[in-house]
Amino acid sequence: MKLNGDGTGRRMMSCVQLAVGLTLALMLFLPTAGAQTQTADQKPADQKPAESKAGPETYQTIYLTNVGQQNDANDLVTDLRNMLPKARTYYLPSQGAISILATADELKLAQKILSDLDRARTIYRLTYSISETESGKSTGKQHYSLIAVSGGKANFKLGNRVPIVTGTVEAAGAGHNSQVQYVDVGLNIEASLEGYLDGLRLRTKVEESSLAEDKSSLGGQDPVFHQAVLEDTSPLAQGKPLVLGSLDIPGSSRRLEIEVVSELVQ
Repeated sequence: MKLNGDGTGRRMMSCVQLAVGLTLALMLFLPTAGAQTQTADQKPADQKPAESKAGPETYQTIYLTNVGQQNDANDLVTDLRNMLPKARTYYLPSQGAISILATADELKLAQKILSDLDRARTIYRLTYSISETESGKSTGKQHYSLIAVSGGKANFKLGNRVPIVTGTVEAAGAGHNSQVQYVDVGLNIEASLEGYLDGLRLRTKVEESSLAEDKSSLGGQDPVFHQAVLEDTSPLAQGKPLVLGSLDIPGSSRRLEIEVVSELVQ
């Protein structure tokens, strides 16, 4: 009986030791697994990748040297605002300058953009030659010159301003006051130039008008005008004459042929 009791006691002790060993093993394994799960599935906030910082903003004023018109300056500011949406950009018309509040990298890009766009424009002299014939016979040739800037517009007018009574207004104690509108009569030339391939592209409008001897059937005082208009868009090579077309003057046997040539000024 004693031997059996000792054997039973030893077996019980072995079971207790095995249970204690398993418990310790579980206690050591569970914290490690939890730490690995947290590392794989739940990243702490301080372990997120840091966002890149643009840096502090700096103020700078850039003066425009070749922009003389408000529309051109507005185009530059619009370009800057589209290219640098986070920068603050303002145009000062009285100073001809652009104020920018932006980062150092944005200011560097703004300077590059303005350097590319704020350039000196080429100036040309356009000479229009108008040859006049009547009943097939040459009656003379006139030359008209105007200065045009590449990317801009030029206008030339030669003639008279004719008053036209458009209505009357009855004023208290002063009778009737006539309303008068003035109409330009004569030669009108409009031209605009822009770079095109290796030369220029000319958009032009030539208008010839005159006052007719006939009277309007609507009213004896209403004048009648003869008018001929030529509009054209053509490539223009420097120094080479270009015939734009010809005009037949209504109410007469006159015919005008219009030619233009460009000359570099600056």
